[in-house]
Amino acid sequence: MAIHHSWATAFGLLGNITSFLVCLAPMPTFYKIYKKKSTEGFQSVPYVISLFSAMIWIYYALLKENAIFLMTINTFCCVMQTIYIAVYVFYAPKKVRIQTVKLLLLLNIFGFGAICLLTFFLSKGAIREKILGYICMTFALSVFAAPLFIVRKVIKTKSVEYMPFTLSFFLTIGAVAWFFYGLLIKDLNVAIPNVLGFIFGVLQMILYVIYKNPNKKIVEQTKLQELSEHVVDVVKLSTMVCSELNSVVPQLSTIQNEDNEIVMKKQTDHV
Repeated sequence: MAIHHSWATAFGLLGNITSFLVCLAPMPTFYKIYKKKSTEGFQSVPYVISLFSAMIWIYYALLKENAIFLMTINTFCCVMQTIYIAVYVFYAPKKVRIQTVKLLLLLNIFGFGAICLLTFFLSKGAIREKILGYICMTFALSVFAAPLFIVRKVIKTKSVEYMPFTLSFFLTIGAVAWFFYGLLIKDLNVAIPNVLGFIFGVLQMILYVIYKNPNKKIVEQTKLQELSEHVVDVVKLSTMVCSELNSVVPQLSTIQNEDNEIVMKKQTDHV
């Protein structure tokens, strides 16, 4: 049991460390928003959903025993996501700002409040914990599915500008850590969503390797295009030269024939 507990603690610590780094990963994006005073088409939905998911996990951790790792990381996530959303709302256009506030009210205020009230008054003990665990698992899966928008953008633009390798790497490591942590504490609500997290993390790293050098590919395509243009120019030039030679050769043969006739005529007159 002591070894089992030690492994659970180790994976819990690793999960916390990697998740801390993942929570800090969007900071360069929001620093860019701050510098340019514009959200530049970035979406607030992933951050609102991440905040809601963290709030649900904190509620779930309060109902469980020895859930300190779940409590610490999700509290930190709540703080960071709140900061990100505040910066986004401050610099977003009016229409986008209103949409974000509506989503916050709908999901993080009314939605979270409804879940708390329903689970508190309509269920007790293990049943409440089980119901809340299913809700947590559902929203954890939606958080892990959020990078699909980024994956689609990477494939479409053939650029990994919005998908840093370090973020994908720590997502994958974190998913592995939380999966084994969930297994060791016998909590499938923690373990199962991280299977999807691991798959998406690996997918993002594969796409990064494929599209990490877009400039090189563009240069190669440009060189091929230039080479083909040169080939076309050479072919055109050779065609022109051939046509000119074809027009000149008959003229030369005509002149030579005329010269021969003159010589023969002179010889005849001399005789």
